Amino acid sequence: MFYGEIKKCDIANGEGVRVSLFVSGCTHHCPGCFNEATWDFCYGKEFTEETEEEILKALEPGYINGLSLLGGEPFEPRNQEALVPFLRRVRERYPEKNIWCYSGYLYDRELLSESRARCEYTDEMLSMLDVLVDGRFVESLKDITLVFRGSSNQRIIDVKKSLDRGEIVLWEPKVKRGM
Repeated sequence: MFYGEIKKCDIANGEGVRVSLFVSGCTHHCPGCFNEATWDFCYGKEFTEETEEEILKALEPGYINGLSLLGGEPFEPRNQEALVPFLRRVRERYPEKNIWCYSGYLYDRELLSESRARCEYTDEMLSMLDVLVDGRFVESLKDITLVFRGSSNQRIIDVKKSLDRGEIVLWEPKVKRGM
């Protein structure tokens, strides 16, 4: 797997201060995508053990709330293959930190059901996520007032509660904005 960027102090891609990994490779090709360069599976740098250690070290400070996975597309099967062992390490070392993931694939229709994205790693990857922002970016539904998403069709899903209940449970912020 390759990646385009690591942001070590990100406040735009999930609640709190985060470390964000932008993986390479995406087959959605959404018109108006903010990160078109990452469509190429070989864009950027190779994701190595050194890269994993760099991210794990960046997650260490107490003010870092967690890790965000973006792209590209983290749920492309070849990206899942590389991310699942890494996410195991994150969970092992930082069980108190949360993990967010942004995906153009729909949670219920493509990640839990037969689809191009679903593979032998999907269930385990989902089990390690706290929050999933799902759905392709739709330029005609773009809304800059939305929190943590680009277009109004996208959902912010509480993955743990959704898996437990067997139905989609939307994420609710710990701190209400504007109060």
